[in-house]
Parts: sequence; structure tokens; C-alpha cells
Amino acid sequence: MQQSLVLKDLFGIATYQERLAWQPFREGIEIYRLYGDGRQGASAALLRYQPGARVPHHQHLGFEHVLVLSGAQRDRNGEHRSGTLVVNPPQSIHQVCSDAGCIVLVIWEKPISLWS
Repeated sequence: MQQSLVLKDLFGIATYQERLAWQPFREGIEIYRLYGDGRQGASAALLRYQPGARVPHHQHLGFEHVLVLSGAQRDRNGEHRSGTLVVNPPQSIHQVCSDAGCIVLVIWEKPISLWS
């Protein structure tokens, strides 16, 4: 039986983020996986963007839920500050960047497809 994961005060994550085992994800972005491997099926993770970091154009094969926990990130729909929930539907395409850096909770129904 798998152990439950409890992260308290996600909106206060900036105060304890250094205690998490972040791993490299993309240039300027680190990941802390909550479940799933990102290659198949559902997965969830915390992503920590350094200032200026970006994820290139990609298509969602399933729903993606993004909750901005600290800082802000930007996509074609504008800037999303702490407390914002963004739901990207299947087949949607966008790129994401964070000018000043941010931490987000991301829940993917299915993996994404990066564009070249």
C-alpha cells in the first residue's frame, strides 16, 4: 500500500520549498513529482520556474490543471498570478513562461506533445 502524501499550506510553499527534492525538468525549471512519470497516464507535480524560464509550444493530449502557488506565469491567455487556476482542455496548444519566476501545481490527465 502506497503512503499518502500531505503537503500543507501550498500557498506558503515559498517558505519550505528548499526541503523538497526538486529534480531538473527543463532549462530553468525544476520538478517535484507527486505521482506519475509524465510519460503515460495521469501525473501531478510541482514545477518551480526560475525568472525567464519557459516551456515551448506544446499540445495537451488530455486535460491539464495548473494552480499558481507563488509568483506568476504567462501564456496566450495572459498573466496568471498566485491563486489562479488554469484548465487547459485536450488538444489545446500554448507555451508558458514566467518573467519573475513561480511555483505551480500541475495535474495532467495525459502527457503533453512538445512541438519542435
